[in-house]
Amino acid sequence: MTVKSFEELQVWQKSQVVVLDVYKIFNPSRDFAFRDQIQRASLSIMNNIAEGYERQSNKEFIKFLYIAKGSSAECRSMLYIAKQLSYVNAQQFNDLYDKLIEISRMLSGLIKKL
Repeated sequence: MTVKSFEELQVWQKSQVVVLDVYKIFNPSRDFAFRDQIQRASLSIMNNIAEGYERQSNKEFIKFLYIAKGSSAECRSMLYIAKQLSYVNAQQFNDLYDKLIEISRMLSGLIKKL
């Protein structure tokens, strides 16, 4: 099966779920700088997958997938601080962390495939 659009990519679909989770969890936060940064980092994952796909070149796509992978790591890093500051509870931390690890692995697999 050939993928005809970035929306068909399972990794993009999973990254969209993470964005929605991040927005729901952090939207009430009054730490605006932290909230904005983690929201931007999560958005960066799905947007870089989409942008790279639309470049229609494996070399460009891979470059953007690496950027998405970096944004996933940024989100995971920020989650540690969020947990220490009690912005998230253990369940929220584990849920988001696991989803981000899965996305990172999927991105690595896609990069290798390309």
